[in-house]
Amino acid sequence: MEAHAHDLRAEVDDDSLVEAIKTDWTKAALTAADRVLLTFAVTLTETPGAMRRGHVDALRAEGFDDRAISDAVHIVSYFNYINRIADAVGVDLEDWMPPHPHADRDFGEE
Repeated sequence: MEAHAHDLRAEVDDDSLVEAIKTDWTKAALTAADRVLLTFAVTLTETPGAMRRGHVDALRAEGFDDRAISDAVHIVSYFNYINRIADAVGVDLEDWMPPHPHADRDFGEE
């Protein structure tokens, strides 16, 4: 989460917005388009089998075209994929990041 917050901070240059998104994005001061995009991303991340045409329709209603929707699907899916790989094999975090909640896991031994 810290790495993503760091990247977002570089894009929006608004520490309070970044902290609000980290704490509870549903209460952050977001545009309608950002809110529907995050709802889409959370659903795709947490319950991918629950995705329905209505999720895409909601993006379209906020001005997302097919290319933007495709980009969103690919980016969210890629981050889910690569984060699961990193978690599965115990990839070390950068020195400036707080410890992973499961940092005490012992990889490589049974």
